[in-house]
Amino acid sequence: MNHLLPMISIYFFYLLGLPIWGAIIMIIWYSVLITLENNGTLDNWDATRVLGFILMIRTKKGRVFLERVSKYRKFWRGFGEFSIWLCFLVMFGVMFLLIFSAILTASSPPEESIPAKDLLLIPGVTSFVPFWWPVIALIIAIVIHEYGHAIQARVHGMRAKSFGLLLLGPLPMGAFFEPEIQEMTRAPRRERLRIYAAAPSINIVSTYIVILLLSCTASGFIASEPGLHANAIIVNSGAEEAGLEPYEIITHLDGMDVSDYDSFSDIMSSKSAGDEMNLSVLSRKNSIGERDSREITVTLTDQLDYYLSLGIPTSFQEDCENDEQCMEDYVKFLNENGIEQGNAFLGVSGISSGTSGVDGYKLSSTEDLNPLVRTIIFVFKPLELLGEPIRLDGHSMPLEERDLLESGDGLISSTIGTNGMLAIFDFLFWFAWINFILGFANLIPMVPFDGGQITRDSTHSIIKFFGRNMNPLRVEKIANRVSGLSSIIILLIVLFPILLANMLN
Repeated sequence: MNHLLPMISIYFFYLLGLPIWGAIIMIIWYSVLITLENNGTLDNWDATRVLGFILMIRTKKGRVFLERVSKYRKFWRGFGEFSIWLCFLVMFGVMFLLIFSAILTASSPPEESIPAKDLLLIPGVTSFVPFWWPVIALIIAIVIHEYGHAIQARVHGMRAKSFGLLLLGPLPMGAFFEPEIQEMTRAPRRERLRIYAAAPSINIVSTYIVILLLSCTASGFIASEPGLHANAIIVNSGAEEAGLEPYEIITHLDGMDVSDYDSFSDIMSSKSAGDEMNLSVLSRKNSIGERDSREITVTLTDQLDYYLSLGIPTSFQEDCENDEQCMEDYVKFLNENGIEQGNAFLGVSGISSGTSGVDGYKLSSTEDLNPLVRTIIFVFKPLELLGEPIRLDGHSMPLEERDLLESGDGLISSTIGTNGMLAIFDFLFWFAWINFILGFANLIPMVPFDGGQITRDSTHSIIKFFGRNMNPLRVEKIANRVSGLSSIIILLIVLFPILLANMLN
């Protein structure tokens, strides 16, 4: 019976899409832990098996460093208070996203099931999370997280019993700080709130610091070749007929340099539909990393005809009384936006510079915007980062745009070279990504996450405030019941989109 629940868990993950080899590895790992536990090896290692599969390894190392850092008590107390309010704000966002995701899934179920390996976000296992940089980032992030707990505990007079690492096989699944339980239990709830809130907050704050470093690193790249490239070539256009390929570098139009989009736009505005234009092009890198140059001639087509060939948008069709009026309104709309009959159209989409792969990470790219808008973009930047590996199959930028970069003339970038700069960029990207995931996920208001602990103590404080004459034991009982019930509800909300997607597919 002791082994039944772990086996059911493995089967559950298998039903969710865990590969058979993954299930076999989990069974082997579980068997090894059971053997080590039975022969006393785990006790000798000061290790414990938890939740069936997780190995908890304790160590007393790190306490000297903790003492040094936590001596700045005034600063850390202030950070702890700031952390409480930051966590409440982020928890509101977490709840909104969870509920919105559940509603969206119910109203429009996904066409494909979600593989279990993509739910676990394990480096090297999840399809869009590679191994090395995310693993290194994860180890550092969980150390930061647990030191956040430990520093606050030490600042409030509690001792660190041990630190430790949680392992699932060779992969770090988390870390922990183990305080003296009695000291933690007797601590005022406000102090406990600071301890619980400090860890996810320090991950979130670290995310924004790393985003600033990522912006500085992005600014250290230049284009390996001057010119522009297209992300896509329009079918049946002049560019396609001339043989232009995506991500080939266009260096000249009719002999004139095109170093940026403004120069490209100026040249195109001087042309008309039906004109012929000569393009100087550098091909994508071959097997030895070199580019071939060639000249091609493109017959320009009509820009207005291209947009009309895409069809009239639904927004126009809904307001029109007949097809003729729709067409007139749509043509008028296009004309107002500078798209007129006879305008030259090259037949390319997504014209970009050679540094486009990193331009989106530069904070300077928003410097022309209103300060309030810039602040909002910066605040929500981590959410943008979260989707990049999914969109790019585990990469921080498109590989084609990565080939267009080289290190600049700065002291650091010129010293470590292009490969060194790209390595730093990749590490910072994954460090920001992992930090935000760790901080954000820990604020799910469900025990045993930090968000669940914060919710339980906050619920206790609210009940105590409104029930001043209530027996303390009754307050504790009600708070635990509310916390337990809310954890179950949150778990159902989290699992609903996953289970629905897999049941329908």
